Formats: sequence, C-alpha cells, structure tokens
Amino acid sequence: MEPGYLAFCPKELEIRAEKCWELLKSCRVCPRRCGVNRLKDERKGFCQMGINPKIYSFHPHFGEENCLVGVGGSGTIFFSSCNLACVYCQNYEISQLKEGEEVKIEDLGEIMISLQNQGCHNINLVSPTIWVPQIVKAVIIAKEKGLNLPLVYNTGGYDSPSTLKLLEGIVDIYMPDIKYSDGKIGLKYSLASDYWTIVRRAVKEMHRQVGDLIIKNGLAVRGLLIRHLVLPNGIAGTEKVMKFIASLSKNSYINIMNQYYPTNKAHLYPELNRQITPEEFSEAIKIAKNFGLYRFN
Repeated sequence: MEPGYLAFCPKELEIRAEKCWELLKSCRVCPRRCGVNRLKDERKGFCQMGINPKIYSFHPHFGEENCLVGVGGSGTIFFSSCNLACVYCQNYEISQLKEGEEVKIEDLGEIMISLQNQGCHNINLVSPTIWVPQIVKAVIIAKEKGLNLPLVYNTGGYDSPSTLKLLEGIVDIYMPDIKYSDGKIGLKYSLASDYWTIVRRAVKEMHRQVGDLIIKNGLAVRGLLIRHLVLPNGIAGTEKVMKFIASLSKNSYINIMNQYYPTNKAHLYPELNRQITPEEFSEAIKIAKNFGLYRFN
C-alpha cells in the first residue's frame, strides 16, 4: 500500500497547499483561530509562531508504538510550540518554552528525505497541528525528491476538522491523543475548555479519512491509532473516552499509556503530583475491554 500523497498529481497537491497557506493569513489553522497574520510573521497568537517551521529535533525513534518502529525506527520530527498548554507536559521545553531552530520549508523537505535515507519506516510529525500549511509544502518538495514513506500525524487531538479535511489523502496514519472527556478538566490542565468537543470532532474526521489501523508485516501503513494517557485519580475520564472510541469502531487500535509522571507544573496540582498506580492502569484496560475494544498496543 503506497502512501496517499503519491497518488496526487503535482497540481492537485499545489492547490491543496495553497488552501492550507491561506489559513495563515488570518490564522485559523487550529481551533483557537487567533486571527494573526502569520504570513507577515506576526507572533501574537497562542502558539507565538510565525511563518517558518521551528524544529527541536529529528531522528529515528525507537520508543514509539511497535507498529511504527519496526527495525529501522520511526522517522520522528519534533516541532516546536503547541496549541495546548498541558501543565504536566513531558516535552514542555519544546511545547511551551518553544526551544528549537527555525528552518526553511525546503529544509523540512530535506529532513524528511534524510530520515527515509536512514531507513525509517515512516515520517512521524510530532505536534504538527499549527504547522499544517508548512508541512504540506514540505511534502511536495520531498515527494519530488523521492519520498515514499507513510506520513504519521502525531497530535494532541486539539485539531480543526476543517484543516484536517485539507489533509485528506495526504496523511496516512493519524495518531491523536484523547486526553480528557470533560471541558472543565481541559480548561484547568490544558487551557482548552472545548477540548472534549473538539477532539471528538477531530477524531471522527480522522477516522472518516483513513479508517481503522491497517498493519502489514508488522508495520502500520494506514489508519487511526489512538493514544490515551491514564492520569491519576481518574482525571482523564477514561470511561467516557473509551465509550466514544467504541462508538467509532470496536476495531479501533489504542495505546492506553501508563507512563505518566509529574513534571512541568504538575507539582502545583496535588491531584496530579504522583504517578498512576498499577490498579489505575488495570482499571483503564478493563474499562476498554468492557466496551468491546480489543486492539491494544
């Protein structure tokens, strides 16, 4: 199964890229719709990013899901900044302190080719939400130079469905987090009071585009892979999350994650200031199975 973007003729991809680019003029790339002109490098929006993509690092990554890693690793590109502000973010230096280096779009395309040349199985775009226009343009450049790996859209789930529609046929594997099932919780811990509403719409759109995850010869080639980080004291609202996932498809592929640890500002929130217990993790798995879900990483 070839990556979807290979089926596009150059003109079709260019048209899609221009539609994405227009979103930057009065920025509405993500659900925050800040309205700043990033084409003029205005940096007044939530993400405080301008026109050039900012990258923290890129390398073959062997700590992702097995179906992404294989033997050659997942070709991970960590983008700087984020449209969420999670108080417990484990990569807060990248997402909130915005560490990294600005590059040209041509350079981003070259990075994709470099990861392919290193033997990676996919291009894993980490925190891509605010960089969709730049990514699409970079894919055009990389495709012309021989890129033929699946694209993984590795997101916190706070994505605009209208922007996601512009990625249809370009992204092969969507990998969203579903962090919470309550708006008040989303506001308290991520400054996103509409998180639960937005993430459900976004994940439904992702599933419409690519369907359930397809794995061939041990490697993911297309589809939806959902992550859910179990938080202490039931804060993530796992039951409602699993009920929603089961309503999409009981064949959904899920990584229920137990690696939470208090970092960043989590120490300011007593309810978050500890790791989860084995019992909390077991309960999350049990909940998922009770809703008929069975495909776990």
